[in-house]
Amino acid sequence: MTLESINPANGRLLKSYHEMSDNEIANIIQKSNDAWLEWKKTTFDQRSLLMKKSAEILRARSTEFAELMTAEMGKTLKEGKAEAEKCAWVCDYYADNAETFLKEEIIETDASKSFVTFQPLGVILAVMPWNFPFWQVFRFAAPALMAGNCGVLKHASNVTGCALAIEDIFKQAGFPENAFRSFVAGSKKVQAIIENPLIKAVTLTGSTPAGKAVAAAAGNVLKKTVLELGGSDAYVILDDANLEMAAESCVNSRLINAGQSCIAAKRFIVTEAVADNFERLYVEKMQKKIMGDPSENKTDIGPQARTDLRDELHEQVKKSIKMGAKCVLGGIIPEGSGAFYPPTVLTNVSKGMPAFDEELFGPVAAIIKVKNEDDAIAVANDSVFGLGTAVFSEDVKKAEQIAAKKLDAGCCFVNAFVKSDPRLPFGGIKQSGYGRELAHYGIKEFVNIKTVYVK
Repeated sequence: MTLESINPANGRLLKSYHEMSDNEIANIIQKSNDAWLEWKKTTFDQRSLLMKKSAEILRARSTEFAELMTAEMGKTLKEGKAEAEKCAWVCDYYADNAETFLKEEIIETDASKSFVTFQPLGVILAVMPWNFPFWQVFRFAAPALMAGNCGVLKHASNVTGCALAIEDIFKQAGFPENAFRSFVAGSKKVQAIIENPLIKAVTLTGSTPAGKAVAAAAGNVLKKTVLELGGSDAYVILDDANLEMAAESCVNSRLINAGQSCIAAKRFIVTEAVADNFERLYVEKMQKKIMGDPSENKTDIGPQARTDLRDELHEQVKKSIKMGAKCVLGGIIPEGSGAFYPPTVLTNVSKGMPAFDEELFGPVAAIIKVKNEDDAIAVANDSVFGLGTAVFSEDVKKAEQIAAKKLDAGCCFVNAFVKSDPRLPFGGIKQSGYGRELAHYGIKEFVNIKTVYVK
């Protein structure tokens, strides 16, 4: 089998890769486990030096890596550079903090000494998506390696070049050759990889169906999983919101990565007192965004990652319109080559439509008008997803209480769009997955939290 990397801006083949055989994959896992037996003995200071070097490489070659992301999945060049910088940040963060996060915890009991220690598990499998082809990997790899684990990556097939580049970064930084490896393999290989006895746990970022499949396979062999899945993030705009700021923030969130982000704003729930003004401002700002060649600095929105994904998105839009939604902007596939889809705004959206119930993974906004604050919260929570939400209000204290206690999601922001940050835990509830990445919570997902009792 051959894996192909195709430029979504023009449809041209970038490179073909020969898929690894089952024996080649098993051999890599064995070598990674052999590497782990030595790597787990290293000190935090030794690991930190190499992780800091990884950060240096990411910053020094950020333009090169951005160009690779742009070519393989259509991310704008400026977003690619920012992604490389964010990866460097997470490397530095865990290099600086891993030892503190995993420090032994003394617990007073009837023993002469009792404590909790955090020990690495072994080789961890990461199954990662194409939309943030560097960031999704590094936010797993940095804490996993600093904890003393080794990692193997099954990346999305269309970003195989990114996968191999990441493997090379860790090698150049001085990590043992097999401390982090990338498989060149399609999704059909994942179950067998999970079942390999040397794989100790699995993390996946991707769609909810993919998460369910990986969770089932891992559960069948009793292996720990962390899943960061889809979302239909609800942004609540209340009567007293600063509409200019809210509209700007909401547009920027919806169009991050051409709308292809699990935590991009997707449903905008607006109280009726300000709904018309918000809609007007939102559409005006969406209209100003430039769609085009992702390698050009003026471009705000590049193509979708693949034409099939673009076509699926368009079907969701058409079905929503057929069910009563109104398209006030976009909604038409442009002529010419490339997987482009324009900034699109749907109004009159209600439950039962794809624009309300499903994740629209592209630059399509669903505006939902509600009567009041209570209705807005109820509609925001009326979703199978629970990844991120935001609330906009000039009454910051009230908004904080709504975010903290009334919205059902793993991440709730006030007067700002949802984003990941190495210092804060990241993850969802309901069909958006379980477990947490980042902060001290993330590094503790793949360690043995071991009790030691000394009489």
